[in-house]
Amino acid sequence: MSHRQEKVEGQLQAIVASFLSKEAGTMSVITVTHCDVSGDLKKVTAFISVFPTEHEQEALNFARRKRTEIRELFKQNLSMKAIPHLEIEIDEGEKNRQKVEAIFNNL
Repeated sequence: MSHRQEKVEGQLQAIVASFLSKEAGTMSVITVTHCDVSGDLKKVTAFISVFPTEHEQEALNFARRKRTEIRELFKQNLSMKAIPHLEIEIDEGEKNRQKVEAIFNNL
């Protein structure tokens, strides 16, 4: 991965996280665990973790409905030729990590 991709990923993650923390309300905590940007910088996938997990689907649907607003923030805060298309997914790796950690804590 190039240095530019890493820098863009960090900036995009910060924008998405800031927006979701302001807009999501108090029913759940949405954390942007990381972003993956394509090599051509035209697509970004933001991975989120939701607590409590019972609100996971609701939070995912909310975040996906807000993609247009988030992309507007990309336009305002980034100097890029093309604003990347945004996808939002649940971070399954983080969920698995939490399960493993719970198992170790019970040992």
